[in-house]
Amino acid sequence: MTDHSRAAAETQRLVRKLINFRNVMRDDGVSTIDYVEQLTYLLFLKMAHERENRSLRPERILPDSPVWRGRGWPELVSADGDDLENAYRHLLEDLGNQAGTLGVIFRKAQNKIQDPAKLKRLIQDYIDKENWSVQGVDVNGDAYEALLEAGAEDTKTGAGQYFTPRPLIDAMVECVQPTANDTITDPAAGTGGFLLAAHAHILKQAETEPLTPEQRKHVQQGGIWGNELVDGTARLAAMNLLLHGIGRPNGPQLITVGDSLAQPPTRRASLVLANPPFGRKSSITVFGDDGKTNREEISYSRQDFWVTTTNKQLNFVQHIASLLEIHGRAAVVVPDNVLFEGGAGETIRRRLLQEYDVHTLLRLPTGIFYAGGVKANVLFFERKPANPGTPWTKRLWVYDFRTGQRFTLKQNPLTRAHLDDFVKCYRPGEDRNHRTETERFRAFPVEELLARDKVNLDITWLRDSGIDDTDSLAPPEVIAAEIVEDLQAALAEFAAIAESLGGVKESELPGE
Repeated sequence: MTDHSRAAAETQRLVRKLINFRNVMRDDGVSTIDYVEQLTYLLFLKMAHERENRSLRPERILPDSPVWRGRGWPELVSADGDDLENAYRHLLEDLGNQAGTLGVIFRKAQNKIQDPAKLKRLIQDYIDKENWSVQGVDVNGDAYEALLEAGAEDTKTGAGQYFTPRPLIDAMVECVQPTANDTITDPAAGTGGFLLAAHAHILKQAETEPLTPEQRKHVQQGGIWGNELVDGTARLAAMNLLLHGIGRPNGPQLITVGDSLAQPPTRRASLVLANPPFGRKSSITVFGDDGKTNREEISYSRQDFWVTTTNKQLNFVQHIASLLEIHGRAAVVVPDNVLFEGGAGETIRRRLLQEYDVHTLLRLPTGIFYAGGVKANVLFFERKPANPGTPWTKRLWVYDFRTGQRFTLKQNPLTRAHLDDFVKCYRPGEDRNHRTETERFRAFPVEELLARDKVNLDITWLRDSGIDDTDSLAPPEVIAAEIVEDLQAALAEFAAIAESLGGVKESELPGE
């Protein structure tokens, strides 16, 4: 058996073990995402204990003070019943007040396992019996990633909104080709999928061209970072990175928590990979002194933005454009409305075409995201130096991966092989002048794009299969799934209208 096969088998063993207990917890009303969150805390504490007690280069990860001596994993292993529940609760609270990565992982942490007997079983039988530090970061990280994917399938909790299909992430990363010299960020990090894929690509390249000590330090301790709005998701991302060998438990925060759109970037990146949360409006709920609530749409006042708008996706496009350093590149998932919406949308598209090289657009099919009805695209662009009067974009290459394509999460899921033709047409690392048009891949000159009504980039030329075509005879379950997705897309549009009129809050659709 090869090393790769052994690692894969070990990953599967760990995943099976942890998912088995997830099923027990689900029967108690603990969602998959809550279960993974509890694993985040417990795995961190176990690994901290292992590192402190290893014979070679022991490392103290928890706070190094007399108050903390003897605390952490040993107190959880030795406690039972109500004492265990109290010890766990106080430990989470105290760690949440720490700085750095510790604070990100444990910020606002709560015990969601209310049965002390099941908590004890998880600690003693499922975590304590494994030596997580010896397993290796790849095995641990892959097992954890598999659990996160299982959490994304738990649609009742909305966990899928933080999960981008891994085949899509891998294809995007292969196209932009991250290097050890890049500074890589995701302003809507979710569980960290894009950052991990970029890191994995760099390590794979290092197999043929080893990293220098400076490059390795850059990649592991600051060259890769992200931001996430939701505390619970940020902690999953921080732990995900740690288990894959990115960052240090007591080092600086590589995953920050907050609203990426609130302030101009304090640090720029040479590569941005992102799938910002969908949902048309940014809004907050204001509670008045009389107890009544009022919804206020957020319109960010950013001097670096081209236009003021409450459309969240358009603001993320502006933010990512500002986040790039000169010659920096971006690959961003955007919904269809970013391509055709008038007003602010037209202004942003026009400025992007003129001031950036917007070179590739991948039109995605429905059925690949955990939230249904999502019609999305991947926009690839690069920042260029000031060049007044002459658009940096020369031509936009559009790959239509939507027309005639049908996917569902279960019966016909997206795989990496489905995107092979797009990656081949993209020609990663090669001069884009060497690209060749195909049935699905066409180039549109910038003069034609700027002359289109509202600079509309919602471009199609393929005709979907008609009802008499053999290709249209999809299985009934696939047709039913497509109908559901179309209905959900319509509901999302109605929800956006209702929200703008002060009605119900629109659901957040997927981001990374």
